[in-house]
Amino acid sequence: MGHWVTTWTAMPQLTEPDNLPPAPYTQEDLVLADSTVRQTLRVSVGGQRFRLRLSNAFGGAPLPVTRATVALPSGGKAGVSAIRPETVRPVTFFGRPSAVVPVGAQVVSDPLDLAPAAGTVLTVTLYLADGQASTGITSHPGSRTTSYLARGNQADAADLTGATPVEHWYFLSGLEVWAEADTATLALVGDSLTDGRGSTTDQNNRWPDQLFDRLQADRRTAGVALANQAAGGNRVLNDGLGPNVLARLDRDVLAQSGVKWLILFEGVNDLGTAEATQEAQKRVADDLIAAYDQIIVRAHAQDILVYGATITPFGGSFYDDAQGCREAARQTVNDWIRTSGAFDAVIDFDRALRDPADPRRMLPAFDVGDHLHLNPTGYKALADAVPARLLH
Repeated sequence: MGHWVTTWTAMPQLTEPDNLPPAPYTQEDLVLADSTVRQTLRVSVGGQRFRLRLSNAFGGAPLPVTRATVALPSGGKAGVSAIRPETVRPVTFFGRPSAVVPVGAQVVSDPLDLAPAAGTVLTVTLYLADGQASTGITSHPGSRTTSYLARGNQADAADLTGATPVEHWYFLSGLEVWAEADTATLALVGDSLTDGRGSTTDQNNRWPDQLFDRLQADRRTAGVALANQAAGGNRVLNDGLGPNVLARLDRDVLAQSGVKWLILFEGVNDLGTAEATQEAQKRVADDLIAAYDQIIVRAHAQDILVYGATITPFGGSFYDDAQGCREAARQTVNDWIRTSGAFDAVIDFDRALRDPADPRRMLPAFDVGDHLHLNPTGYKALADAVPARLLH
């Protein structure tokens, strides 16, 4: 017996003006008219066939997809515009070559009889003849992966003519594979530290990517798929870049196929954007703890195990304050994560990163330079800190 398993995700967000497709792909209230969007993604576990999810969650108008194709990229690499022509497959929706995604909705494609192996990079190409009649569009700005825009219908082209590179994903929200019954998904809810700020564009070296590589090397965890539902600037309690975690939990975790585990690694932006006073920081720490408990309760109702990750050091960053109010709140929240027993297990990312000589700060070798975000070496430290036994 098999089942559908989510093997790749990009958290849908409302596209900010600076992240809209550049001119001429955005003209007044019309986006991507007579335009092709070619994007690459890396699946985690493979399966016998797969299907795509396209999202219009934040669209200001219906999203008309005229044609969609999938293919293998030239050289098997992420972030390239060329494909292997012999691998092109048309994507259909209820047997139709096109689809209109209503405002606020998503569409799931028909299954494609293509069996991507674990770690395969796929190219997804969308052509929008009429474009979307709104600058309110759905994307994932922090793709850390190069996509390409081109004029005209080039959905089947071996390479794009006159392409414009952009480092965003548009409209793609998920990919599912039909996999063996013992295959399951680990959902990751986080902010820029999980979205991969500081990682290398087109190299897939965010900590979830490096965790996947590690899990694939062990037959006991080779059936673990990853769904990275993180976004830079995201918060648990209030909307920031993307909806808050309490609002998006159903969409991004509970409604995903095959989720068995959840790692919750978020809260630093809640602390960092609250006023740096003892009263304000006590309030946000208390509210974060209550929110974590709500997330656990809601996930447990769906038989999902929830692992809590401690908030990592940010001493010396733009979130640091001279009075140490935010650091005190971080310690309060981390103490609760470690000792409350509310989580099914604790993943101590704080301990994995902190400098023993100055525990308020991360080790310099992990620091991308702003004392908050990580370089690929730091992301490897996070990946290595996840006990594989939690995913057996």
